[in-house]
Amino acid sequence: MGGDKKRMNVFERYLSLWVALCMVLGVVIGKVFPDIVGVLRRLEFGEGSHINVPIAVLIWLMIYPMMLKIDFASIKNVGKRPRGLFVTLFVNWLVKPFSMALFGWLFFRHLFLPLIGEELASQYIAGVIILAAAPCTAMVFVWSYLSDGDPAYTLVQVSVNDLIMLVAFAPIVTLLVSGASGLHVPFEVLLYSVVIFVVIPLAAGSISRRTLIARRGSEWFNTRYVAFFAPITVLALLTTLVFIFAFQAENITTRWFHVVLIAIPILIQVYFNSSLTYGLMRLFKVPYAVAAPGALIGASNFFELAVATAIALYGADSGAALATVVGVLVEVPVMLSVCRVCVATKHWFDGAEPQLAG
Repeated sequence: MGGDKKRMNVFERYLSLWVALCMVLGVVIGKVFPDIVGVLRRLEFGEGSHINVPIAVLIWLMIYPMMLKIDFASIKNVGKRPRGLFVTLFVNWLVKPFSMALFGWLFFRHLFLPLIGEELASQYIAGVIILAAAPCTAMVFVWSYLSDGDPAYTLVQVSVNDLIMLVAFAPIVTLLVSGASGLHVPFEVLLYSVVIFVVIPLAAGSISRRTLIARRGSEWFNTRYVAFFAPITVLALLTTLVFIFAFQAENITTRWFHVVLIAIPILIQVYFNSSLTYGLMRLFKVPYAVAAPGALIGASNFFELAVATAIALYGADSGAALATVVGVLVEVPVMLSVCRVCVATKHWFDGAEPQLAG
């Protein structure tokens, strides 16, 4: 992994730093201009919907470019190497959200309860469950690249996960948040979130990809159209974080230690799920180039969707939203460490570098 700095762009390499700077800027804005922040916070799609207009627009600007990279035609290659995909899906959908619910319940409802209180315990449990309930999309391509993963198979894994997310995300969040945190989950609002932040950008991305490639070719599509959105996506992410931290200014300044507490179960969950996925890949003799990105998908989260969903369900100044934002804060250094472990243990596998035929 000595080449990390050459192989990641400045934004990706220092994402945690940018997040920290956005945290500071957002908190300052929230404390200095509380009236303006209050007006922005109340801009919702319908009274009581909790779907904040400026944040919804910004998150859509982040998610649509991600969906442009998903090629659902790649799913036809699933049958060529099913074991790696089965392991990934097993951990992502049958282990990861449930293990996060367990860790959240253990830490917030018991170990940290004297420090945070009942109400915030429920909010933080809900937030970490929402964070873990959707596997990562865009950043997985970066992690796969850094760990010498098979890019074609990574695309298959991400594409299948996105399709499952359409039907599994809302029921899993409802079941686990209601059970582990005791909070009410307005299922209608949750479905609205899935439609707004997954279905619409996924459909728009798929239609755009198919139409533009047919008209202009894949090279133009990737080097011009997709590349056009790269700075927009970065700006939208950073602006979203400034908004969220401005809305969370009071929480963060009075409960800054809670950020540290929230990070603990998130870190444990990341390392637990990545280790489990990687170990199962080795047990079932899955080649390294499939095992590494599989472990990384199992460890990282679709934090854009998580942040949007937490805000839609409980509000931008809620403990649940804060918990999802902490996930963004720890994402890059943690995932880089997982990449390093994968590369260092590459010799555990058979050394083959399989390629999927188009």
